[in-house]
Amino acid sequence: MTPEIRQQKIESYRNAHDQLVEALDRFPREMWQFRDEHGCWSIHEHVIHITDSEANSYIRARRLIAEPGRTLMDYDENQWATALDYHEQDIDDTINLFKWLRGKTYTLIKSLPESTWANTAYHPENGDTTLDDWLDIYEAHVREHLEYMQQNLEAWQAQQ
Repeated sequence: MTPEIRQQKIESYRNAHDQLVEALDRFPREMWQFRDEHGCWSIHEHVIHITDSEANSYIRARRLIAEPGRTLMDYDENQWATALDYHEQDIDDTINLFKWLRGKTYTLIKSLPESTWANTAYHPENGDTTLDDWLDIYEAHVREHLEYMQQNLEAWQAQQ
């Protein structure tokens, strides 16, 4: 990845909290617990997952920077949603935690030396992963879930 593209992705990464909050304003709160007939996650569950993923991202970025060559933790996101009872978790606290986690990592990565971006660590599902790979994944993560949330809204509206 070129330094210019990376910088654009870093700034996009930084803006994810604002994008999330802005998008959530478009979804009526009364449908945040709604799941379609396929059992896909509700908007509430997506938001909790985004933050749990961000907590893992927070650690993964630091591992890639400080301990290259080590193993990154994987996790079963569906098991987390069930075992951690996502629907019972406070959404506002979760959104605030996401903002804090994302902000702290943005501050860390925005001025890393070029050489650090080539650091690798082993991910049990994805194999060797660079810090650039990490950025690609997490820069797009919120946007991907916003698309799923839009699908939830459309399914909910179709049932109204």
